[in-house]
Parts: sequence; C-alpha cells; structure tokens
Amino acid sequence: MPEITLPEWNIFLCNHPDAHLLQTGEWGDLKSGFGWKTAQIVAGTCGAQILFRPLPLGFTLAYIPKGPVVSEQCTVDSEQFWSEVDAVCHARRSVFLKVEPDTWEGSPDCASAETFSGFIPNPHSIQPRRTIIVDLRGNEDDILARMKQKCRYNIRLAEKKGVRVHPWNDIDGFHQMMSLTGARDEFGVHSLGYYRRAYNLLHQAGLAELLVAEYAGRPLAALMVCARGKSSWYLYGASTEEERNRMPAYLLQWEAMRWAKGRGAEKYDLWGVPDEDEAALEAGFETRHDGLWGVYRFKRGFGGEVKRAGGALDKVYHPLLYRATLAFLNGRG
Repeated sequence: MPEITLPEWNIFLCNHPDAHLLQTGEWGDLKSGFGWKTAQIVAGTCGAQILFRPLPLGFTLAYIPKGPVVSEQCTVDSEQFWSEVDAVCHARRSVFLKVEPDTWEGSPDCASAETFSGFIPNPHSIQPRRTIIVDLRGNEDDILARMKQKCRYNIRLAEKKGVRVHPWNDIDGFHQMMSLTGARDEFGVHSLGYYRRAYNLLHQAGLAELLVAEYAGRPLAALMVCARGKSSWYLYGASTEEERNRMPAYLLQWEAMRWAKGRGAEKYDLWGVPDEDEAALEAGFETRHDGLWGVYRFKRGFGGEVKRAGGALDKVYHPLLYRATLAFLNGRG
C-alpha cells in the first residue's frame, strides 16, 4: 500500500511546486493538532493528503482539500490511485470521502462526477466556493493600475498618514484582534493555540508571514499571508476600530501582495466572497453587509478576477450512514 511518511510526502511535493497550501505537510500537521488525523498517499505520479475526522461509533469522515496533487502525466481518474485511496479510507472506517479539487469552474480541467468515477456531487463545500484572484504579474505599477482608483488612493493615503507595515510575531495580540473582528463581523474565530500552531508551522517552513499595520506603535490591522509556487493566499485577517480613516487594511493587503510577489507568486487569492455571480455581487455589495458581503466591497477594490472553485464531490462507502452523517452535520450548521 503506497501510504507514505510525512517526510516522504514533503519530498513528493518538491516535484509539485504549485500544489495547494492545503495539501502541504505543514497544513496536515496543523490540522492533526485539532482533531484530525492525516494520511499521505502516492501512486505513480499522483498523490493526496487525506484528512480524517472522527465520527461517532468509530467511523470517520475522509477529506481531500484542494487535491489530489496531479502531474501532467497522471489524470485524476487514475484507477490505481483511487483504489489505494479507497483502501486507506476503508481501513479507517470512513463513511464517505469528500474531495474538493483544486480546479476552477468552467476550466478544461475542472473535476466533476463524470471525471471522478464513483463520486457524486455535493453542494456543501468546506472551503469557500467563490473568491477573487489578484494577478501579481508585471511590475508593481502594473498591479496597482489594475486596481480600482479608490483602492489605489487608499493605499497611498495610508502611507501618507503614517501607517507602517512590518512582520509581527505577537500571536496573542493577533488572536485578540481576531476575536474582536469575529465578534464585530459575526464569523468564527480559532483558538489562540490554533493560530500559534499555524504560525509556527507555516512560518518556520517559509510558507507564511504575519504582517501588522501600525500607527504610532499601535497595531491597527494584521493578516497572515501564505505563498507556495506561483500561488499565494490571504489566510487570516483582522482589524481594530482605531484609526480607520488612515485606511490601514488597504496598505496591509498591498504589502502582503508585495511579500508574495517577492517569493515568486503570480496570483493572490483573497479567499472567500459571497457565492453569487459577478453581476449579483456588483448589484448587491453597496446594500448588503451580512456574511461575506461585508468584505466583498473591500476585496473588489484590488482589481482581481471573481472565480468559482469546482464543486465538492463525495464518494460514499456506507450509504445509510452517509445520509445520517449529512443530517448530523447539517443539524450542527
């Protein structure tokens, strides 16, 4: 059985520099500290990191986030690869396997129930379906030129008004800021231990930086940015209510993009906007502020492209338990 060790998985990923952040060994290590267990599978030139979540009665939920990792010589319907995945899932008593492929809706390589044999579509995704991707190619003037005029103005205003952005390692301070932001904007916040583990693992691996925007020595906003290969991601972010007229969040995002570009990234994923088409987003962003609508108005200013990820696919191993599990998870929200 081609289940490999974490060091071997990291070696495998060296040959796949554009594999998604959620397929890295560091991400699996992060999740393993908070209720998940991991397995890494390689068959030929295909691989996947699988996360397993315990369910009642000794069963598990299996999950491949933003995978599998596939080379040009291997297709995602590789019979050998999926048979090995099935064996690992059966060994861990998985009720079903959820896969959220790292593909975009409408692209030629977008995965579907037709290309993933034995899977069924599931409208419920764990990761946000829709996001904004900012193009980091070209020089800095090119990137700024693609932004909306007001966004460029706010970036420069923050600089003129004395906002400064620099790396930060105050995880306690970041967690406090995240808690304030979560209460204000009504979204869930991880524990202090989670952010500390995320920072330690990702930062030490050179995958992430924590940046803070300050004025007169006071933290105003902070974010964690990650980069790997040609991709980068806005992972977590928070802000206070202080000095908002100085537009610290705009300069903070710009410096995160500059950090990512300096590491070779060609695109910056703003990670999550309402799951509506662009016409609906543009029609509603000025009047709606619930959920992810509250951040769409901010994120749209950076001039990126609205994209929608391919949908989640489930492979069911125990049909009756699958229906019961979905009812259980839906009941928990």
